Amino acid sequence: MAKILINEKNRKGHINPEIYGHFSEHLGRCIYEGLYVGEDSDIPNVNGMRKDVVDALKEMQIPVLRWPGGCFADEYHWKDGIGPKETRKKMVNTHWGGVVEDNSFGTHEFFELCEQLGCKTYVNGNVGSGTVQEMSEWVEYMTFDGVSPMAELRRKNGHEKPWKIDYFGVGNENWGCGGSMTPEYYGNLYRRYQTYVRHYDHAAPIQKICCGANVADYFWTEGVLKTCFELPQPNNIPTGYMDGLSLHYYVHPGGWDNKGSATEFDEAVWYKTMAKALYMEELIERHGAIMDRYDPEKKIGMMVDEWGCWFDVEPGTNPGFLYQQNTMRDAVVAGVSMNIFNRHCDRVKMACIAQMVNVLQSVILTEGPKMILTPTYHVFHMYRHHQDAELVESCIDGNRMIGTGADNQVPFLNESVSVDKDGYVNVTVANLSTKEDAPVEMSFMELMPKEITAAVLKGEMHAHNTFDEPENVKEETFDAYEVKDGKVCFTAPACSVISFRVR
Repeated sequence: MAKILINEKNRKGHINPEIYGHFSEHLGRCIYEGLYVGEDSDIPNVNGMRKDVVDALKEMQIPVLRWPGGCFADEYHWKDGIGPKETRKKMVNTHWGGVVEDNSFGTHEFFELCEQLGCKTYVNGNVGSGTVQEMSEWVEYMTFDGVSPMAELRRKNGHEKPWKIDYFGVGNENWGCGGSMTPEYYGNLYRRYQTYVRHYDHAAPIQKICCGANVADYFWTEGVLKTCFELPQPNNIPTGYMDGLSLHYYVHPGGWDNKGSATEFDEAVWYKTMAKALYMEELIERHGAIMDRYDPEKKIGMMVDEWGCWFDVEPGTNPGFLYQQNTMRDAVVAGVSMNIFNRHCDRVKMACIAQMVNVLQSVILTEGPKMILTPTYHVFHMYRHHQDAELVESCIDGNRMIGTGADNQVPFLNESVSVDKDGYVNVTVANLSTKEDAPVEMSFMELMPKEITAAVLKGEMHAHNTFDEPENVKEETFDAYEVKDGKVCFTAPACSVISFRVR
């Protein structure tokens, strides 16, 4: 029997709500058809935003939304997406499918969506093909409340008061689709561009995010940080001109050109996928160690603003649209990943799964007027109580390794634990086995459980929802536990994610 040992009195750090963030790019059917259908659509909408999708995302308690990309951000010119829709410029989306982008979803629409969702805003600026002036004017357009050309243009376009930008990304993947730059070159560009991301409202300063590494490119992390600031001197810890440094990592069991099917895989591929998901911990620790040398007080957040499973597209769909199904494998990867982010909340301050609707590891899929919640959606819903809570010490005694082959060994169980402002201890546990249930005994340092609610998401490893069977996999009440001498005893089903709230 595995034993989850919890010291609820030992607080380890604060779990930012933004760790449960999301990403929406002008890619495939993420925005158009997924989030935005236009005011004249027969699909029920509020100011063009799909009501069913917005309602589901609000229930999931989305904390922050990143837009407009992704690779699209570094070819996006914001003035094309403002003003009357009939006069907005059309462009070719060269990164994603070569389709025509009509710019009917632009700055005003993004802030309308975030207002409906009640979430924070994360805008990604164009460094790859944009100018300093363009970025500076965009920030002025969005946030300045005084007299200026861009503020007047915003008012002319129907929005009197400025919006609030919570986070601003200065470029995206500038080591690749954002310009194929060297770290030193980008680091100097970052220093220059971020200067003109002005804090027009000093009561609500914009948090600036620097483009970080792709997967294990520690050379990039070192080069950018070295360029942005020297090593700290005693009593003089610099900020490096940034509030966050991004990290991108996608899980795919095959190679880059053969990522594998989202729904057809065997047990060996399952465990290889889990091993790759767990690799996130090493990436955070090793990139974090480099950041620690420049920022020992951890003032700069690691922003894992693109993560998730990336498989081959569904047969018969546009390969540039990145549309894939979502199974219990994705759900367990999500649970494992968010447990890792929670446990590293001293450094990880944001994470945005890619992407929100109809692209990669989506939480929602749509087909015309139909909408389904994916297994990943249910994991986010189950984990929402970790948001804004305090991480506490936990470990699993007797957590043996399982898997197929020496390279695909993973721990049987994976967990994280927090205490929220209402005094609930929130425990999330993933069982990584495809077939074997896990007897578990959960004990606390001082707490004697009197109030327990729990939920479970479970199913065969290929299980997923379809438009014909939208509730094949769904969150269910979990009551198969008992309390013995202050310990909570239960069996975690194979291929499952469980959440407990204990008080």
